[in-house]
Amino acid sequence: MSDYGGYQDLEFVAALYDAVYEIRNQRDIQFFVDYAVRTGGPVLELGCGTGRVLLPTALAGCRITGLDLSAYMLDRCRKKLADQTPDVRRRVRLVQGNMVDFQTGERYSLATIPFRPFQHLIDVREQRSCLERARAHLVEGGLLILDVFHCYPPAMYDPKYRAEQPLQQNIPLEDGNTLSFTTRIADFHQDRQFNDIELIYYVTHPDGRRERLVQAFPFRYFFRYEIEHLLELSGFELVELFGNYDRSEFQNDSPEMIFVARRKG
Repeated sequence: MSDYGGYQDLEFVAALYDAVYEIRNQRDIQFFVDYAVRTGGPVLELGCGTGRVLLPTALAGCRITGLDLSAYMLDRCRKKLADQTPDVRRRVRLVQGNMVDFQTGERYSLATIPFRPFQHLIDVREQRSCLERARAHLVEGGLLILDVFHCYPPAMYDPKYRAEQPLQQNIPLEDGNTLSFTTRIADFHQDRQFNDIELIYYVTHPDGRRERLVQAFPFRYFFRYEIEHLLELSGFELVELFGNYDRSEFQNDSPEMIFVARRKG
């Protein structure tokens, strides 16, 4: 079984998540909000985390259920919700659960798996189970959006990626500390199609003290037709494939693979 990146076990990951990813990945939020509005909701988001995509979706007027395995992530999402209006709060339901085996008791017009949680599923059985559970929660003709990164072949074998990559530096934190953030690949597993990843957080305190915190996990990489085959086997038909959140065509140098699939009857 996958360990899902340690998000459910490491409290510091939830505490630092927004500072890192809200800055780096705002570009995907409007993409998911637009689809939510277009389908009219309700929406199911798998791996909702701290609400980075969930909250803008609710603010756009859509009812949304967010599922996440991490109690720490959901706690931070609830704190954000507490600052919203009663109307926004009524549109949101949060569920703690595993994306490979869940039941919310509702049906949705749109299910989304934004920004990589699917890549924490190392085993094909888990991947199939996640997609099949998503399908079971969709109305007939409902849409699923799944995004994964477009695999960069050197990152499957090149030793230079074992070194820490250039830092994203001096991100201010709410508690007065500052954060620098980097990544490295600890090991390659081409035979099983995943890398061992380390996300490395350097937290600097006002007195100059510096902490080094490491989040280590296996991370699956996928190829285009592998995902298309998984979708077909799990009861979906591909509607669109994009190479980035600007809805550009998928090409050789695209950074993303964003699959929009429809639930078959």
